[in-house]
Parts: sequence; structure tokens; C-alpha cells
Amino acid sequence: MKLVIVESPAKSKTIEKYLGGDYKVVSSVGHIRDLSTKGKYGLGVDVDNDFKPDYLPMPGKKKVITELKKLAKEADIIYLATDPDREGEAISWHLFDTLKIKENNYERVLFYEITKDKVLAGLANPRKIDFNLVKSQETRRILDRIIGFRLSKLMQNKTGGKSAGRVQSVALKLVVDREREIQKFVPEAYYTITANFKEPELKSDLFAFNNKEIEIKDKALAEEIKSKLGRDFTVNSVDRKSKNRASKLPFTTSTLQQEASTKLGFPAKKTMSIAQKLYEGLNIGSEHTGLITYMRTDSVRLSDDFTGPAFKFIEEKLGKEYVGHTKKAKKNDNVQDAHEGIRPTSVLRNPSSLKNYLTPDELKLYSLIYYRTMASLMADAKTDVTTIILDNNNYQFKSTGTIITFDGYLKVYSQYEEANDTVLPDLKVGEVISTDDISLDEHFTKPKPRYSEAKLIKELEELGIGRPSTYATIMSNIRERGYVEVVDKKFVPTEIGFVVTDKLQEFFSNIINVKYTANMEKELDEIAEGELDNIKVLHEFYDVFDTTLHEAFMNYDC
Repeated sequence: MKLVIVESPAKSKTIEKYLGGDYKVVSSVGHIRDLSTKGKYGLGVDVDNDFKPDYLPMPGKKKVITELKKLAKEADIIYLATDPDREGEAISWHLFDTLKIKENNYERVLFYEITKDKVLAGLANPRKIDFNLVKSQETRRILDRIIGFRLSKLMQNKTGGKSAGRVQSVALKLVVDREREIQKFVPEAYYTITANFKEPELKSDLFAFNNKEIEIKDKALAEEIKSKLGRDFTVNSVDRKSKNRASKLPFTTSTLQQEASTKLGFPAKKTMSIAQKLYEGLNIGSEHTGLITYMRTDSVRLSDDFTGPAFKFIEEKLGKEYVGHTKKAKKNDNVQDAHEGIRPTSVLRNPSSLKNYLTPDELKLYSLIYYRTMASLMADAKTDVTTIILDNNNYQFKSTGTIITFDGYLKVYSQYEEANDTVLPDLKVGEVISTDDISLDEHFTKPKPRYSEAKLIKELEELGIGRPSTYATIMSNIRERGYVEVVDKKFVPTEIGFVVTDKLQEFFSNIINVKYTANMEKELDEIAEGELDNIKVLHEFYDVFDTTLHEAFMNYDC
């Protein structure tokens, strides 16, 4: 018997349909064990013995482990087929260690998409457990346990806050810092002058005097300028340019969460839950199959296996002129490029063919992924951009219009991206147009907006904080623990959110900050690549952290 172990029951059901009778596919139902709460500070980590972890079966998993041990003893070969990332690698190692699997009796296999051909290809290309990936995940878990347990205890004792975390607390700090910027912001007045024409229909905004751009921040000056304007405007220039409008790259975990938030109104947690189901496989009538590739990735690469058929599909369905190319992203040091971007497993499986098999929300997310992927492989949209400059008593006014001359990728993506034409009248240089309707409007500068969930995820990613798989948990944690409220889809820190952030910064500004947290992500990457010793990283962290924490407990004045 050949035993295949995956995490998810849904995934095991899908894969079992692809394999012959000599295979048995079972699920560990996620992690089977975690750090205990034994030892110093209840960490489950021996901080005095090179951070040796102590693992125990997770609650409710003893029965699963017993059944897996029995099956493992009966198996001729065991395939550890947990998710293809660091977390999945760690789960495979925990299974290997807990089930007492022999080195010559197992293989580690990776399934980046749950389709029959890819599952068979994964089984045909096994490897052994990558212990550098395991060390990286274990180091992250130990860091998060130490900071989470010990800082959370401090916060609970001194502030009433429920928890603190290595990345969670930095995310909260960003929200708090932004709120304080808003509170301190002093609006400044500025003025705009607009000429409104009926024949031809046109609006034109003042932007320059004697061809030098101006800003009007004084009301008296604005009124003086308006008084100098006559009713006649002369067309100074009409500039027409053709511009290309390129589609965005395929989805990563982060960009999927952002786009699903802004376009579909899905919280990150909901997006990832639905994406998990689409990846693991659903019954679509004639077959049970995975509908998208693995959804935890920060790569935008698409495989040749997909792009070849996709280009052919685009040409046959839409025409050769709509065929684009594989887009390249700038190299980002944080990107783990082992995966592809998130894409459908088949270009032929368009959303309309699945509407009878998916829930409305599943269909919405699948459609977003499908059309984003197709758009990324399509030709640029082409636009004509026209700029008209009018002159009135040496004051210049500007109007800009855009017309889409070729829809390109917008043919499939216009439902998610604005694609309206702004048509300007056909004017000639030297032509005079007139109006008595010149408006003067007062405006006030605004602070940076509060973070929406999508914007906070984008900020964390750009700062190099956290990993794609952590963003959904961070977003839900800061809400569920009462540190932020959501008002008009924006994060507003609560009183306890302010207090927790301030107290952490009082003593732990050297650890709970953007630079330190981003550098720790870099070090975890280096551990995964075998370039850095994980024990050294833990010692360097803990020596500073432990000293600072003792000082905080002795000196906190709350």
C-alpha cells in the first residue's frame, strides 16, 4: 500500500480520485502538534538550552496520530504531500518525526495545483524534507511564541490588552501612527478656478500664469485673479498623444486579498478561506478538481504549461491582436519564487461554466482570479489622450480627455477596472470660446486616509513585514482583540489600541518597529536558504528581549 498524507480532508478526497487502488490518501487535518506550555515561562522552549522546542500533540489530534501511525506501519512507501511552503514543510517534518517514519520509507512531494496531471507529476518528482525550510518555520514559531506569550502577559497585567505579537503589534502601530497624524493635521485652504462652457461643452481648470504653474492658497488672490478674467478664452494648444495602458500582474496572496477587499468587499480571512476551497478541489459535475493554483505565494510567474494554451485561447476567442505576453515583475528580495502566481488550473474553465457548481462568493472570487490572469496575458489597451490649453489674460486653463481606441485586456477586465471615455470637443488652435460661468471654489487639504484592510496589507507587504499567509490572521486579530474598530471600511484604533501601542513603544521600540520586523523576515529567509544559523538568530534576539522585558516589569508605571 502507498500512503499519501495531506493536511486537508477536502484535498485528500480530490487526490484519491486521481490515484489507483494501491494508494490510500489520508489527512492530518492540519498541524498534528505544537509547542507545549511547559518549562520556563510556559514557552515550551528551553531558552537555556539553545531554544530546544518541546512538542505535544494538538488538542483532539491523538486519535488522528494513532490512526496515521497504524497506516504508516502498513505502508510500503509514504508520500508526505502537505502544502508547498514552509508551513507545509514543517507539517511534513512533524509527521515524519511523530509517526517514526524511516528515512528510506518516505518521499516529500509537492502539489502546486490539485489536478490529475499535476498530482501525478508531483508523485513522479519526489524529494526529501528540506530541513532549512523546517528550521525557518520553527524559528518563526519560537519567536512568535516568546514574544506572544511574554509580551502578552505584560500587556494583560499592565494595560488590559489581550495580546501582543511580533507582526501584529507593528501592524497596530501603523494604524495608531496614522490616526495620530490625522488628529494633528491642520487643514489648509486652497482655491480652484474653473471655466464652464456650454457651447462647446467643456470644463477647464486654471493651472498656470504666464505658463508657470500656480497654487492659490489665498482667497483674496483667488478673487483678484477671477476679476481679471474676461469671458473669451483662446485655444493655445491641442495636444494629442497615444498611450498604452498595461494590465496588472497575476495575483499574489497579498494582491488577491487587496483586490478582493476593494472590488468584492471580502475581508482577507474570507478571501483565503474561499481560495483554500478553490485550490483543494470541488465537484464541478463531470469531475472533482482543484480550480486554482496554490494560493499562498508572492510570485507572479506563470508556467509555460498555462501560458501556451492561454495565448492560443485568447487568439481563437478574441483575435490575434488581443494576445499579449508574459509580464515580468521587478525582482523583489522578499519574493519566494518557487510557486507560480495565483491562476486558474485550466484556461478552458471560464466562470460561466462553473456557476451551477460554486456558491455566489466562490464564483465571485474565482471570476476575479480567472479574469485577472487572462488580462495579464493580453495586449495593452490603447488610448488617445488629448490636452487642451486655453488662455485668458495670460492665465492658462487645462482640460484633459481620454478615449480608449483599443480595449486590449479591458475586454475581459473592465468590470474590475474603470474604463470610461472622457471626450473633449474638437477645437483648433487660435479658436475663441466664451463663457460667463467662471466658478471659484474653496477646498481644504486632507490628511492621509485611515488604513482600509487592503491598504494595510499593501503597506505591510511593501515594508517587508510578515508573509502572505499571515496577513489575514493579523487583520482579524487586531479587530477581534478590540484594538481597532472598522468605521466606513477603515481601521480606527480604540482606546486600548492606543494604550497597548504606547506601552510597547515605551520599552520595546527597538523590537516592535518596522525596520526590526522587516529585518527579521530577511533573516528567516536566509535561514530557509541555508545561509544563516537559526540558533544564532534566536540568541541575538533573546539576549536583548529578555533584558528589556525584565526592565519593563520592574519599571512599568501604569
